[in-house]
Amino acid sequence: MRLGVLAGFSGDWRETLEKVRIADELGYELVSTGEAWGPSVLPWLTVIAANTEKIQIGTGILNCYSRSPAVIAQEFATLEMISGGRMVCGLGSSGHLVIEGFHGVKFDRPLRRLREYTEIIKMLLSGQRLQYEGEIYTLQRGFRVDYEAQRADVPVYIAAITPRSIQQTGEIADGIYPIHWPKRAFQGLRHQLSGASRDAGRPEDSVTIAPFTNVYVLGEGDDEETWRHARQPLFHYTNRMGEFYWQMLSRSGFESEIAESRAAWSERDSEGALMAFSEQMVREIQVIGPLGAVQEQLQERAAAGAELQMVPMPSGSVSEVGARLEAYLG
Repeated sequence: MRLGVLAGFSGDWRETLEKVRIADELGYELVSTGEAWGPSVLPWLTVIAANTEKIQIGTGILNCYSRSPAVIAQEFATLEMISGGRMVCGLGSSGHLVIEGFHGVKFDRPLRRLREYTEIIKMLLSGQRLQYEGEIYTLQRGFRVDYEAQRADVPVYIAAITPRSIQQTGEIADGIYPIHWPKRAFQGLRHQLSGASRDAGRPEDSVTIAPFTNVYVLGEGDDEETWRHARQPLFHYTNRMGEFYWQMLSRSGFESEIAESRAAWSERDSEGALMAFSEQMVREIQVIGPLGAVQEQLQERAAAGAELQMVPMPSGSVSEVGARLEAYLG
């Protein structure tokens, strides 16, 4: 079983860094964090890169609008040198509200833009001269990023949940970040990714499945409140994050829960919208149970095809978090 950890920049960053260092020592494979309209993640990842030894370090995600692909390549070149070749470039399209309302950039052709960003970033980080003819970018001056490359290729992971974006990810990327992905759907995801990779002339196992995996521990307080917390992300992504997420969950066999939640939300019944998500649905998507059962559920998801599960950094003191991260590994 392979685990990574999501560790954002918030609160006491020095304490969070100590927790990341524990994950590094325990053998967690990847630490990742993303950005929306909060602070930039890249200075934080620089701190992590300078203070860890083995763990890979990634963005999860950077959007493909607010920085040019060349800028992202430059930033990752620096991070590659600081980390000794441990970076993962996580990309996604974000959404029109953030891209247009925060960055002031037109949210246009996200799939094509992700393809061109991936191809350009990989060219530059591999040391090639930039001769690129795309539909969005035409770059023919032959610039290259002059840096001490640590390896021949820097992996790119893409946040993808729609059939078309999954297909493209299988064609061009090294990993995929699914979110709220049901346990029973990992085999189908692997089949689609492998087929896309094969059709693109790549090995069928080219893409690592690295789902964001929420963990909720029962038996340590108010279990009813913990169940509410476990339903909250599903409520939020179904009703307040555009159409892609609820459509994905409907395709995964939860049409009735999605329809009930959205109907309640349309009537401004937030409680009904939250409680529409069945216990079975929550268990299919989240890890929830007593601490002793968490590792077993993570193993079960790994066996189902969740190759590198990205779990949120637990709360608590440094010692408490260390014990919790160790318990997840078993």
